[in-house]
Amino acid sequence: MFRSRSKEEKAPTDKVTADLSKQPRDPEAPKGRPTPKRSEAQTQRRRASSSAPGDRKEAMKRQREARRADMAKQRAALASGDERYLPARDKGPVRRFVRDFVDSRFCVAEFFLPLAVVILVLSMVRIGSLQNIALLLWLGVIVLIVVDSIGLTIRLKKQLNERFPDEPKRGAVAYGLMRTLQMRRLRLPKPQVKRGERP
Repeated sequence: MFRSRSKEEKAPTDKVTADLSKQPRDPEAPKGRPTPKRSEAQTQRRRASSSAPGDRKEAMKRQREARRADMAKQRAALASGDERYLPARDKGPVRRFVRDFVDSRFCVAEFFLPLAVVILVLSMVRIGSLQNIALLLWLGVIVLIVVDSIGLTIRLKKQLNERFPDEPKRGAVAYGLMRTLQMRRLRLPKPQVKRGERP
């Protein structure tokens, strides 16, 4: 009754414990490490609370600062063309190619705003012949922009299909056309190629 077990009786329990160690740990089982002392736990809690905001105002303040930092990075990226911090609409090799393709050409649409101001001034003058010229100029500018935009669309689609056959190109042509409406020096991200330079 009080005798010790033999080696044969001990062996099966060794196998069982070896098998148990390979099984995933039960969540209600002991954690396998000592419980930290109260002073250590309090120190850890204080560290966690110092990094987390104390109240709603503090959280909003931190959020605003983070947003400001992100916007500053985006502005710098728009000026330098750094892909990492560009907005989502400007990211990717397809969008970069479209920007370079548009920036390397003269487009009639980029002169739309200055021409519109000139035409507006001519149309305000109370001389009938100048008003007729302004109307003809207005029609001529619109026709030129439409023709130039159609030509650009055809060439851009062809280039995109050749260079990026497997990349998604949705919205790339519209992105390029919107870029042509901006004057070159006001475009963001800033042009990275010179006029006449092929991307």
